[in-house]
Amino acid sequence: MNIAIGNNSFRESVDKISKMSFAVGVYRPPSEGGSASLLLRITENCPWNKCTFCEMYKENPFGYRQLKDIKADIDTVKAISNEIETVSQKTGQDGRINREVLRLLLSVDPYLNDNYCFVTVFNWLYSGGKTAFLQDADSMIMRPHEFIEVLKHLRKTFPALTRVTSYTRSKTLSQRKLEDLKAIREAGLDRVHVGLETGDDELLKIVRKGVTSAEQIDGGKKAMEAGFQLSEYWMPDLGGRERWRQHAENTALVLNEINPHYIRSRPFVPRPGTEIFCDYENGSLTISSPHGRLEELMVMIERLNVSSRVCFDHSMNSWTNSRGGLLFHQDYEGYKFPEEKALVLELIREGLSLDESRHINVKELIAMSSL
Repeated sequence: MNIAIGNNSFRESVDKISKMSFAVGVYRPPSEGGSASLLLRITENCPWNKCTFCEMYKENPFGYRQLKDIKADIDTVKAISNEIETVSQKTGQDGRINREVLRLLLSVDPYLNDNYCFVTVFNWLYSGGKTAFLQDADSMIMRPHEFIEVLKHLRKTFPALTRVTSYTRSKTLSQRKLEDLKAIREAGLDRVHVGLETGDDELLKIVRKGVTSAEQIDGGKKAMEAGFQLSEYWMPDLGGRERWRQHAENTALVLNEINPHYIRSRPFVPRPGTEIFCDYENGSLTISSPHGRLEELMVMIERLNVSSRVCFDHSMNSWTNSRGGLLFHQDYEGYKFPEEKALVLELIREGLSLDESRHINVKELIAMSSL
């Protein structure tokens, strides 16, 4: 194809794309596949925002977005998608979204590469356009009828979506009526990601999670009964050496009651700028050694009686195996329990058998988390 002629034939589409924008947040779970999921911001930041270990939204107040603005964003994503597909058709790619289409788009407007909305939509289409993640920290805080309308509009606009997911809080799930949760599920929300962190009531108060273990169980059970796929995240070493055993044992108790689809490990790293980092620096919180963390993990896993998938799908799960690789595989589906429980325990024992210097220590984890 003559590129000059090609450029002229779709310059109008490129100009339209460059003028369109929609709200995109920063955070999403690794299991949403990065660019594979469309990111849509339906609330802004975190309605709780008091956890001592979290720095994600601290400088930003919670915002409840208007329904009309959210629906307009969905329409904008559709419009950008249509223009990208138009370019694909005009350049002989038959609607396929590939690197050649990207190259031709950037040949007309190189600044599209710095346009985050365009990059988000293009990467999503390039990955198949099958999944979406609704941001920010607690989408379930929306009024149920409005959330349902958002989901229906999203599903109508993009009928090829196979999975729509979001973050929410145990507290919010516990406060929602079961019939509302079922209606939200019916409208098209498939999976919810919940930061459990710990099932120990003393530690929940210390880190100001704003929820009790009883509420965590109630919220988790409601999510399961409503038909959602449920991912619960727990935070090894959140209690430090001072509370490691009660943290592990009580977290296992809560997870056994919920029996979620996924249990995802997010080892605690004290992050500069958080309140808990001050506790770490002044010595009132003693972070465990790599072996100490594995010992805590052993106690937790031994007590888990679930049919969940237990996942180590984050770089902070950085223990080393005897061959110098990762101790646990970090894919998003993890290990199936109870079938692979013995394997996970065997891997923990392998990690404990190695010289501790072979594992990454907490100072290295802090350095990694700041990258």
